[in-house]
Amino acid sequence: MKRIPLIMMMVCFAALQINAQNKNATKEAPNLFIITTDGLRWQELFNGMQDDIVNQKKFHRGDSNYLFNKYGGTTPEVRREKLMPFFWNIIAKQGQIYGNRQKNNKVDVANDQWFSYPGYNEILTGYFDTAIQSNDYPPNPNSNLFTYLNKQEPYKNKIAAFAAWNAFDRILNEKVSGFPVINSSEPISSILKDDKSILLSNMLRDSYQPWRETECLDVYTYYQAMHYLNTKKPKAMFISFGETDEWAHDGSYNHYLDAANKVDAWIKEIWNWAQSTPGYKENTYILITTDHGRGFVDGWTSHGAKVPGASSIWFALLGPDVKKIGPLGEQTKDQQLFQKQLAATITKLIGQPFKAEHPIGEPIY
Repeated sequence: MKRIPLIMMMVCFAALQINAQNKNATKEAPNLFIITTDGLRWQELFNGMQDDIVNQKKFHRGDSNYLFNKYGGTTPEVRREKLMPFFWNIIAKQGQIYGNRQKNNKVDVANDQWFSYPGYNEILTGYFDTAIQSNDYPPNPNSNLFTYLNKQEPYKNKIAAFAAWNAFDRILNEKVSGFPVINSSEPISSILKDDKSILLSNMLRDSYQPWRETECLDVYTYYQAMHYLNTKKPKAMFISFGETDEWAHDGSYNHYLDAANKVDAWIKEIWNWAQSTPGYKENTYILITTDHGRGFVDGWTSHGAKVPGASSIWFALLGPDVKKIGPLGEQTKDQQLFQKQLAATITKLIGQPFKAEHPIGEPIY
């Protein structure tokens, strides 16, 4: 009779172990979004609209009154909040923002090219590949973090990429990566056949295309990505916007600022969707960054290895445990970080440290 309590204790202990194992088994792995806006300068992110650029007619294109009314202000803090309200009202309080060089918080690309393909390779692979010296470089031989995640059970077949620029099928090497990459004029109807996918695809096909087949307007990238998100509920997603770079090359500061403002609004919508959707709420990380910087004032339209300032970038993190890295808000620590560290940083945050056959930059924490 004295053995019965011991047996009951053993049964209860075993039941507790099974219950704990079941909880761990059913706990969902974190979701991940990486969002880029091509060539957006740190100067506008941290200081808002720049008077020394907007005061030049060749850049404001007759829109100076509109720009001063919409984005103007007496301080950098006022101007940046008008330009990027989600960044400065939400991310600056709940997440982290890096790269304000006026506070010696420096972020740079590690590559020596300072243009798009090398930058996106560095973001996604954590590796500065000296062989990549052209935007026409063939399919990327380097393993990217999404390809790695696609081999991990929680993320397998639950990954997608949407991008405005048509180079991403090469940058992400779609043929070997194992997940869909919808970019430029490629329609979402190539992977989804519902009525809304067909409508979005028809609108993309019939839309105004200022950059022809090279790049679509960001609005189509955003709405196709959001429809896929609502329909398929992926665990990890890459979204890349391009208008900030295209309008900068054009010298249209008015369109450049409007494009940045719209990207900020779309990131807000993605975050709000995540925080109101089961499985994503309080279980989603977002990394937001850019592929390269730009020059100063008259050189702001350009980038590349010969353009001073074009190596300078920024990034932001948002998610339930970003405070593991350090204090929340705009980072003011005197430090030097590099683009190649982002892949290891974000995959460590979600508990899936990135591994590849090539060197990977160290996480920032």
